[in-house]
Amino acid sequence: MRAMVMTLTICLGVAAAAGAQDAKVTKGQQVFADQKCTLCHSVRDKGNKKGPLDGVASKLSAGDIRSWISDAKGMTAKAKATRKPEMKAYTLPKDDLDALVAYLQTLKK
Repeated sequence: MRAMVMTLTICLGVAAAAGAQDAKVTKGQQVFADQKCTLCHSVRDKGNKKGPLDGVASKLSAGDIRSWISDAKGMTAKAKATRKPEMKAYTLPKDDLDALVAYLQTLKK
């Protein structure tokens, strides 16, 4: 009986964590829309096709995605990327930045 209670507790904890992650991803999609990221980027052929983000999570870690958002100039230099126009770094509240990164981490090919 004790093992069954522990198993149920673990399953409920995993389900709650998955639900919280889903909510964070949904919030990230909203941040993406609210910040008008589609002016420079596209996802699933919606937005500016010159900056596709499809598959970004297959190429970059969550930390690198976070850095591209918050320190675009530094990441451009680090990656030796040539970007025109120069990417603007964004200052977002931590919760919004975390949610945006969570959303972008779902974009795998």
